[in-house]
Amino acid sequence: MPIGIKGIPHLVSLSLSTQISFLIFVTKRQLLYEKRRSLLYCSVEKARMNIYLVEDDSIYAEFIKKSLAQNQAYKISHFLSAEDALKSIKNSFPDALIIDYKLPGMSGIELYESFKEKINDAHKVIMLSAIDDGNMVLSFIQKGVRDYVIKDENVIESLVAVLEGKDDDYLFN
Repeated sequence: MPIGIKGIPHLVSLSLSTQISFLIFVTKRQLLYEKRRSLLYCSVEKARMNIYLVEDDSIYAEFIKKSLAQNQAYKISHFLSAEDALKSIKNSFPDALIIDYKLPGMSGIELYESFKEKINDAHKVIMLSAIDDGNMVLSFIQKGVRDYVIKDENVIESLVAVLEGKDDDYLFN
């Protein structure tokens, strides 16, 4: 029996040229399937939102990462300091940044000011803080920060609302 058709015994009765044509057809179909699967995988990877989380509290960062990671559209990278995040931002700018305001060393707002000229409308920058201070929020807005989320019992819902562009969901609830 010719190689490649052992699992299909009824092909043995066909001419050699028909068997070869069939094997070419099957091979092309398999290659097309693999190519489509590869393209689908790549498009899923490209569609994922790349998020940098800059948070010095490891436990709180893990809570945010696990909560947001339930949505497979989010790819989250965690940084313990602004300096570490800045190194990665220089190499690759993420789709979204969630930055704690109070960080050791460089503060969250200082980090923001170091890269704000790279930001366009497609990027989301969310300042995260446990401090609910209207004057501080006003200073963020004056410096260009568009989104501010308070670390409270609704933090995950608020972050998701901002990431998905549903700002009204967290502004007015």
